[in-house]
Amino acid sequence: MKSNEVLEHLWDKYYKEDERNIKVSSLSLYDYLRKCNKDNKNCDAINYFNNKLSFKELFIQVNLCARALKSQGIRKGDVVTICMPNTPEAVIAFYAVNKIGAISSMIHPLSAEEEIKDSLVATKSVMLIAINLSYSKVKNIIRDTDVYKTIIVSAADFMPTLLKVGYQLTKGRKIEVPAKSEDYLYWNDFMNKGRKYNGKVLTKVSRKDPAVILHSGGTTGTPKNIVLTNGNINAVARQAKIIFPEIDTSDRMLAVLPLFHCFGLVVCVHAPMCLGASSILIPQFDAKRFDKLLVKYKPTLVPGVPTLFEAMINNEHMKNVDLSYIKYIISGGDTLSVEKNRVVNDFLLEHNCSKHIIQGYGMTETSGPVTFGALGSDVLGSVGIPLPGNEIKIIDIETGLEAKNGSTGEICISGPSVMNYYLDNEEETSNILEIDETGHKWVHTGDLGYLNEDGVLFFVQRLKRMLIVSGYNVYPSHIEDVILKHPAVESCGVIGVPHPYKVQVPKAYIVLKNGVNLNSKLKKDLEEYCEKNLAKYMLPKEFVFRESLPKTLVGKINYRELENI
Repeated sequence: MKSNEVLEHLWDKYYKEDERNIKVSSLSLYDYLRKCNKDNKNCDAINYFNNKLSFKELFIQVNLCARALKSQGIRKGDVVTICMPNTPEAVIAFYAVNKIGAISSMIHPLSAEEEIKDSLVATKSVMLIAINLSYSKVKNIIRDTDVYKTIIVSAADFMPTLLKVGYQLTKGRKIEVPAKSEDYLYWNDFMNKGRKYNGKVLTKVSRKDPAVILHSGGTTGTPKNIVLTNGNINAVARQAKIIFPEIDTSDRMLAVLPLFHCFGLVVCVHAPMCLGASSILIPQFDAKRFDKLLVKYKPTLVPGVPTLFEAMINNEHMKNVDLSYIKYIISGGDTLSVEKNRVVNDFLLEHNCSKHIIQGYGMTETSGPVTFGALGSDVLGSVGIPLPGNEIKIIDIETGLEAKNGSTGEICISGPSVMNYYLDNEEETSNILEIDETGHKWVHTGDLGYLNEDGVLFFVQRLKRMLIVSGYNVYPSHIEDVILKHPAVESCGVIGVPHPYKVQVPKAYIVLKNGVNLNSKLKKDLEEYCEKNLAKYMLPKEFVFRESLPKTLVGKINYRELENI
């Protein structure tokens, strides 16, 4: 069967007729969230160390933050960078930026100095909302950007009183922070600006307007800024309403995955909150304390990358933990092997959970999930069926034609959640997006897979040379580019090596320039150089120095041979 025949068969088997093509809301993310929770105002929206915000309280905070943003000159179309872990302020700021028609750029708070600067410059950000831990890096680069105001937030600001005091006594007092000035405001002072603002706040925002910029290497590994619209992300929330009809205000989502990651932002916060569920925000995940998280919060919805489930089954304190309250346990962000899937399912059964783990598949360019093992489609080893409104076709790598059913080829996706473009990068946008003769927009994923007779997708492997480190996409070419800028380095090749917990970690093979002698001082200098210029999860686990690197017949580094050394 061709993809359209497979799709018809799939729809007939799994979806009702009125669910095949979803109607995406014309509202902004903020207005859609309000509409979805018009009757849930007194229900929990956010739980942060058991300090809770109801939907009513969340909307009050968002409105106040929106006024504060306007007081500082933020207009529709401006870019505000949010460099935060999972805290209430990050969620409040995200929706406030959206309410006034501005655009959020989400970046990793552990990013290196140059990465922060490059992102601020590339997105033309005019404001930065950052965790105080980032200030020591921000202060060195902020004047090289267009940012005219930085809002500093502490992870302790929304903590309960006793926890806040403990945090300040142990960690908070060690953190370097700026003095208050025209350039730097603290969160509470910033919000007070909103209380004094009497100007216009309401802004017309539509589904076609950009809502957020997320960062990825795309299909080539080159850093890109992915622009997602209000309609893109709301489409995922609408799809969630169809495949999770039983999720409501009694449900609790464990939001361990970070907000700067599409999985965290869309799957762990926006979509569940649009269903009325609350998000349990975890700013820093500790695998050794995973059992305590589950016992304390009893989340009914547990999404994660395979690394998280490794932490769960290997945690020695999980022995007597009851998991009977879990409704859904979802794996995404990387492939969970069939064997590991079985192990997790056995673990759940042993802990009184009647559910089994379900896999999904997606990418940042599609606003997160594209397929999910919903409604009985979770064949072991598969990543499910296309969500309502999505289409998938498999393209033969050799011919460029649509592959026969069951044949492996490149996964291509069409649907309402497919991105608009890469920011200021027409060439890469045209490389990944294709408009067919019917006007459908398809994204070429760079991943290999196949569809079975029922239209269930099986992921095979990545075409692109990319590593998954604790669920994060890590591009060896980016690490190589950084290392090659060191004055002592002649050439460099980075590969991934297996790791018992992180799945993979980078390993760097380095050739030094002629005349440069290898010694302990140089090794330390290279390590410190990488620490300054790479995010923590990108740091090579090992540096191997060689006189030369193996090459292919056309003179390129032979990475396969490096992997076999």
